[in-house]
Amino acid sequence: MKIIKYPQIFTTTLVAATTFHFTTNAAFAQLLRGAGDSFAQPLIERYSQEYEKETGEKFKYSAVGSGGGIRLFARNSVDFGATTLIPTPIEINEMEDGLLTVPMAGGTLAIVYYLKEVSSDVKLSREQLAKIFTGKISNWQQINSRFPNKKIQVVVNSENSGTSFILTKYLQKITGGKILASRKPEWGFRVYAALSQDSEIAGEVRRVDGAIGYVQTNVALANKLAIASIENQAGNYIKPTLEETKKALANIKFQQDFTTEDIQPENGYPLVSLTWLLVHKKYPNQDILQKTQNLLTWILTKGQSLNEDLGYTKVPENATPKLIEAVKNEVKLQPY
Repeated sequence: MKIIKYPQIFTTTLVAATTFHFTTNAAFAQLLRGAGDSFAQPLIERYSQEYEKETGEKFKYSAVGSGGGIRLFARNSVDFGATTLIPTPIEINEMEDGLLTVPMAGGTLAIVYYLKEVSSDVKLSREQLAKIFTGKISNWQQINSRFPNKKIQVVVNSENSGTSFILTKYLQKITGGKILASRKPEWGFRVYAALSQDSEIAGEVRRVDGAIGYVQTNVALANKLAIASIENQAGNYIKPTLEETKKALANIKFQQDFTTEDIQPENGYPLVSLTWLLVHKKYPNQDILQKTQNLLTWILTKGQSLNEDLGYTKVPENATPKLIEAVKNEVKLQPY
């Protein structure tokens, strides 16, 4: 396995940079800072643009992976996190200023590939998908006899990643637990490359004939990558469209802390997840507290109108009033 850095193909616009320097410099003291997964990065970028236009307020966001976002949030290095991973009890115990999980959107993970000689759609059964990411299928002719005799070059995420967890959680389900869900999987075979960002994975897949990998769907679309159709539980081969994402998340139910039970869609596109904002329950000063509450309220109301433009689902309308109430009543000023 080689771990490499590849120039970004998916370019960000305003809010996120691959490298983000956290600082306590007074010049930045009142600027909200966030960090977390790349799964929500395209949406958070759009939020940033529209929020600044409407309110004049800015915030910083860095895509460092779900695991990285949770770590930085727990250390109070950022004002909010973003993640497709629900923090573990151990991680929550490290969050001295408390935690409120705020669902922001639902999205999809795309299986992307590059086959120079193939123009037809690649369809992957549940069994084939599991075997590719365990090394048991290693040639494209094992997928389809009409495909070229070419080695499958598997490209994965090298970090503590929500995208890896989405994929392996689904593989665990369809293999009856033979593959374990993991934020940072041990794949059990020699992968072609392990990269830290969706944009880097997209760039490598686009460069290597025979490559296959997984990225958030917006990243796949932005990089004009071919996206495989995946067999769902009903036996249909589905692409990650908004319509199919809505079907998969149609019956989502929140627990008391606004997290969810394991999502196991029977219909629609199977590789789906919610993404959450992680918010402290205690903030050090009134200005940061008010900015945080204002931003969250905007995301849960006006911001939701942007979700579907980017292929994400909205937070269910029946959950919104409870979330806004929680933001108002549970997010407070840190006592002295």
